[in-house]
Amino acid sequence: MTGRAKVLWLAKGLGRGGAEQLLVNCVRHADRSRYAIEVAYVLPHKDALVPALESAGVPVHCLGGPPGRRWPLRLRALLAERRYDLVHTHMPVPAVAARLLSGGAGAPRLVHTEHNLWERYRRPTRWANALTYGRNSAVIAVSRAVADGIGRRRPDPDWLTVVHHGPDLGGAPSGPAARRAAREELGLPEGALVVGTVGNLTPKKDQAGLLAAFELLRAEHPTARLVVVGTGPLEAELKARAGQGVLFTGSRGDVPALLPGWDVFCLSSRQEGLPVALMEAMTTGLPSVVTRVGGMPEVLDDGVEGRLVPPGDPAALAAALGELAADPGLRERMGAAARERSGSFDVAGAQRAIERVYARVLATRTPAN
Repeated sequence: MTGRAKVLWLAKGLGRGGAEQLLVNCVRHADRSRYAIEVAYVLPHKDALVPALESAGVPVHCLGGPPGRRWPLRLRALLAERRYDLVHTHMPVPAVAARLLSGGAGAPRLVHTEHNLWERYRRPTRWANALTYGRNSAVIAVSRAVADGIGRRRPDPDWLTVVHHGPDLGGAPSGPAARRAAREELGLPEGALVVGTVGNLTPKKDQAGLLAAFELLRAEHPTARLVVVGTGPLEAELKARAGQGVLFTGSRGDVPALLPGWDVFCLSSRQEGLPVALMEAMTTGLPSVVTRVGGMPEVLDDGVEGRLVPPGDPAALAAALGELAADPGLRERMGAAARERSGSFDVAGAQRAIERVYARVLATRTPAN
């Protein structure tokens, strides 16, 4: 192949979710001398990250309409018009469509990044995935736990690659001034212990369990605060269940600037791949209390960078939070360890690993007539 390879990144939406943020992080480190990258997405109302991609010089195509409507036809037209060399998919439903629409001589090679465990998907999605997954030229898993869930679906040992992505915090603020600014922005008392969490308000994130744990924590630390960043279908229900000291911020585009104002980061998830929010918190130097699910035990050692607790156990979550709340020295030591561990979260290195996958699969592409 001569010249730059034309690559399409295909996602369901471009809202402020972890998987979507990875696209923005990675494009900043992409080798644009080798790859001409474009992005397409399905859900027009999830477009918060479109400006960031466009400011990076990436053409963005909205396919429009919800799944099951006309967006697959628009995807087919886009593939025919733009004649991509490679399509890199990031969500299961658009990925299935891309696999079904790509075939024959000159068709683009297909690379898929798996962000979640298959058990999270609804049964029809799992079936469609299983039936079409072998059409992927290569698969990238965001953690070893995710890779184990995929299994060996092709004999080629290079077909499945684990890539731990990382955050791209750039010039995010840090230090005492950043802490004061973050607390002022959120209206948090200077001396209060602050626990923060970031994620879509959905059952799999189990913020209801976190609210129950925080209520237990408040019994011992009545001035503690909980900051919940994110939106989702459970927002009204969670707000109704929340007790004193809980702040819901909605979706925020300035999470890296808010993190210095927190004392402990927490995720109560029942399922995860490898959340970007955790890696951002560790890079900031926050100790974390997270559930032992997905890829989180791969990047956080219990008792070193934070605490790992069982999912669905508010009492265990409260006990771990209470341990850190009662010991500022422990928070400082774990935070320092987290910052040191975050040196392995290299988004530039992750993008280079992804591009090695691209180079390998493009080397076997059948040229168009």
